[in-house]
Amino acid sequence: MEFMEVIRERRSIRKYKDDPVPDDALKEILTAGQLAPSGANRQPWHFIVVRDPDTKESMDIPEWASRAPVVLAVCGDPEISGNWYVVDPTIALEHMILAAANRGLGTCWVGKLNRDERVKEALGVPDHMHVIAVTPIGYPDESPKPKGRKKLEEIVHFDGF
Repeated sequence: MEFMEVIRERRSIRKYKDDPVPDDALKEILTAGQLAPSGANRQPWHFIVVRDPDTKESMDIPEWASRAPVVLAVCGDPEISGNWYVVDPTIALEHMILAAANRGLGTCWVGKLNRDERVKEALGVPDHMHVIAVTPIGYPDESPKPKGRKKLEEIVHFDGF
């Protein structure tokens, strides 16, 4: 797909087929995150790929998300980048979400985790690190309609607000 088409066509998916995510697609998605920019190139992120159904269930994420073939957790390390430990992994996750869309895979950003500590515990995330967000990854089993967007004139300002 053309890049702008990927952006225009990407939707939040909450229903997934049981088909597995191919290893080459998953590697491409993870590579997209690896290549994301970060402040001072510190790369304060870790990506956890979860395929095991019991582990997904123990994460206490929304049930629809745990039914996807893969759940990807993105963690930030404040010891590496100070205040940028949220922003940089967020950029990496967006790269991965767009790479997934380019491969015909669905995702849905899950940022409000039910119990952050349950996710950390289920995945063995070190105490000093934070789970920034998770996303299920799989082939969509739904086709949501596009949501309305504000007009550029409402959100773009030149040379000041």
